Amino acid sequence: MAVYYQSENTFSLSQEEEIRRGNWVRSVIEESGFDCGEVTYIFCSDEDLLEINQRYLKHDTYTDIITFDYGQGRLISGDIFISTDRVIENAEKFKVPFEHELARVMIHGVLHLLGMDDHTDEDKQNMRTEEDRHIKILID
Repeated sequence: MAVYYQSENTFSLSQEEEIRRGNWVRSVIEESGFDCGEVTYIFCSDEDLLEINQRYLKHDTYTDIITFDYGQGRLISGDIFISTDRVIENAEKFKVPFEHELARVMIHGVLHLLGMDDHTDEDKQNMRTEEDRHIKILID
């Protein structure tokens, strides 16, 4: 199927970047033994994502990503909301390029759709290892 991109703010990927990142997302899903259904990235502001976090997850905190999983069986589908405000801030905080941090957050959402969690320290380390591995493929 397909990877889609929407923006609730002024951020957008170029058409070339949409295609490149979409192919990357599909390859990560397929490499994991799953089929790619519809995966939609929604780029939004901190305030938009805070509202979603409060409304659906009952958390009153800012976050960089919220993933809603609609997959069934081996078919991976979902909506991945990303705060571009948070991505910009985290890129500056961790001294990495914006594109690198955006890739990390984008693949983080896919890893959640693939069943990975980041609740424990061990889960977080496993998630970071997979993020780094997949980012290297996109960036190289």
